[in-house]
Amino acid sequence: MTRSKPAAAPDRTPARRRIRGLDADERSAQRRRQLLAAATELFARQSYSGTSIEQICQGAYVGTKGFYDHFDSKEACYSALLEQITAQIQQRVAEVAAETADQDWAQRMPVLVAAFVHAIADDPRLAKVTFGEAGGISPAVEAKRRSNRRWAADFLNRQWPVDDSLTDRQGLALCLATIGGMFELIADWLHHHDDGGDPDTVETLASDLTRFVTVVDVGRRAHS
Repeated sequence: MTRSKPAAAPDRTPARRRIRGLDADERSAQRRRQLLAAATELFARQSYSGTSIEQICQGAYVGTKGFYDHFDSKEACYSALLEQITAQIQQRVAEVAAETADQDWAQRMPVLVAAFVHAIADDPRLAKVTFGEAGGISPAVEAKRRSNRRWAADFLNRQWPVDDSLTDRQGLALCLATIGGMFELIADWLHHHDDGGDPDTVETLASDLTRFVTVVDVGRRAHS
């Protein structure tokens, strides 16, 4: 006679409560997005130093406790926002680099510069947060800015045609200087954009940066 298997014990794990179709983890992720969106708006409009945690919470419709569930401080919130914007920019530029990999440098370079500029400047708030607010917040934020420049320089170094006359260190140093010049042009464009006069367009900024990189590249080739 075959013995029947005992019935499985009922699953007594409490069901995850859903509110407006979202479980706890999804609601937490939503609050984080809301906080970063509010921080973007406030940092761009009234500066990092002029924005309080309470204002970010009010703009996000999230309580102060909800803020500290995600960020230890206002600086941590800013750092997370800077990382998010940086990741978006890097992804966009990397995608365009892959899409244009079969083109020569003269064709690719303006397209890459335009992708970089539009990723930053199509939403002026992002440019303000990354270029207008990052300086002087803290040594940790400055280290993130320097890391971003290093990434951009290394990216440029890998895209430029190989120049055997330069050592790896010299090539990277030239790229760092080029990126520094590009970032300064963006910062100046942003400052002029906020003057209230007749601001240059994003296309004008892209054209200026393309011309700058072209001149540097001409000099680099002449040196070799």
